[in-house]
Amino acid sequence: MQKQNMTALQESGDNPRTCKHDPIVLILCAVAGVIILLMAAGCVQQQGTAIPADNGTTRLTVAVTILPQKQFVESIAGENARIIVLIPPGADPHTHEPTPKQLEEISSALVYVKVGSGIEFERAWMDKLSGVNPRMTIVDSSTGIQFISGQPGEDSGADPHIWLSPKNAKIMVENTYQGLARADPHHATEYRDNADAYLKELDALDAEISREISQKQIRTFMVYHPAWSYFARGYGLVQIPIEANGKDPSPAGIESLIRQAKEGNITVIFASPEYSTKSADVIAKEIGGSVALVSPLEEDYLGNMRNVSQAFIQGGQ
Repeated sequence: MQKQNMTALQESGDNPRTCKHDPIVLILCAVAGVIILLMAAGCVQQQGTAIPADNGTTRLTVAVTILPQKQFVESIAGENARIIVLIPPGADPHTHEPTPKQLEEISSALVYVKVGSGIEFERAWMDKLSGVNPRMTIVDSSTGIQFISGQPGEDSGADPHIWLSPKNAKIMVENTYQGLARADPHHATEYRDNADAYLKELDALDAEISREISQKQIRTFMVYHPAWSYFARGYGLVQIPIEANGKDPSPAGIESLIRQAKEGNITVIFASPEYSTKSADVIAKEIGGSVALVSPLEEDYLGNMRNVSQAFIQGGQ
């Protein structure tokens, strides 16, 4: 269209107007150049490249999938970030759907830090969330983590609960830092210092759990939902799950689990507040034990992991 307008201007008089000689045409050429640049910038944004924060004066809006990630982002960015958590307290990450309000909030997010391990919420909704905000940069916090194969019949092919290991949490925090620093280079140095401080806390947590499990010589624990594979791998433990492929065990399966618990001198069955405790209650009653609740989704990651490790140490064998 602009080319046609220029041609018309050249043909309207005996003396052709060019960008070099005519002030009016100079202005038209400048406007055309600005339009082209804006169109190019729009294409880049739609490909998911973050728009850097404006000299650190505006807080980053960062979306995450689960509550433990909120502490990761807060520990790095502090008050420089406003955080949207897609799976609220008490919700099941396997079945939760984002609310209209959350979808509205996502439209303003600069960064989405996903777990990246095949958690069902992300497999079901990530494309849709990206569609709501094509400019949003997606950061995969699982990059560099060695996955554990899931149970037979699971669609994802891997256990998605990667954050339930302090060693994995360190990798997730580092990946999160990299994404936030790219989105907000003005605060990159501050983010680096904050991330390093939090990584030291994770090192201390890891050493503390490892030392206590070694001293108590714990080897086995029984849980309802098999969320603790990465924790077990990190500390040389065996996790005995009650649930299989998202389903409660059959009567024969419950009998087998009761036998395993008795043979292993297990007296505490662990369950999560996000799931039913019915099968765990049945097994605990048969072995003369009890049910203890441990959540994989508490916001206070450091405190929760300390509490969980103490529960496993006291109730495992």
